[in-house]
Amino acid sequence: MNDEIRSSRVRLIRPNEEHEIVSIQEALDIAASYDLDLVEVAPNANPPVCKIIDFGKFMYEKKKKEKEAKKKQHTIQVKELRFRPNTDDHDLEFKTRHAREFLEGGDKVKATVQFRGRDMLYTEQGEELLKNLAEELDDVSKVESKPTMEGRRMIMILAPEKS
Repeated sequence: MNDEIRSSRVRLIRPNEEHEIVSIQEALDIAASYDLDLVEVAPNANPPVCKIIDFGKFMYEKKKKEKEAKKKQHTIQVKELRFRPNTDDHDLEFKTRHAREFLEGGDKVKATVQFRGRDMLYTEQGEELLKNLAEELDDVSKVESKPTMEGRRMIMILAPEKS
């Protein structure tokens, strides 16, 4: 900006969008005559491109655009549902409804089957439970990671399907 530009010649863009190649001193004088700032917008061009603008207004509008873009972003959260290997059918239906809501809302679902004590004998039941859950939700989701054992837990991650 202004005196910090280190090139001897620049392509100058005036407020009325006219282009010309001038020396840096001449560009600074022209910017001063408009009572605006000389801002380097393309430093890697040959010669560098400078524009005569109100720098404060430029930064304000840039921040405003960034804030607006950030507002429109949706961060994907991971919602966790916990089961036991012998979870009842009604409880499974209830949690499946919740998982469907989460997936339709654009969030990922981490389904976990917790094994305690002798439950470790029934890992097949836990895997079957997770596969049934995936089948129930296959219209709104895709399996991101298949059921895997991590210690005393079996974990499967479902991601929303882009439609």
